[in-house]
Amino acid sequence: MQGQNRADIAAGMRVKVVQKQDQGTGMLTEGVVLAILTKSPHHPHGIKVRLEGGIVGRVKEVLSA
Repeated sequence: MQGQNRADIAAGMRVKVVQKQDQGTGMLTEGVVLAILTKSPHHPHGIKVRLEGGIVGRVKEVLSA
């Protein structure tokens, strides 16, 4: 599942995100969603979230609910 729709993402889900500094390489970081930061219902580059541990990035893949 892609991470472009806010309704598909909730706190506690395991996701892969791309951090701002990794956008050029496309390196993904895996973690558990702590908070959803994007307010709009859809974002073409992925919904921005804060993971447990404080990492902020845009969701590229949802691994589990």
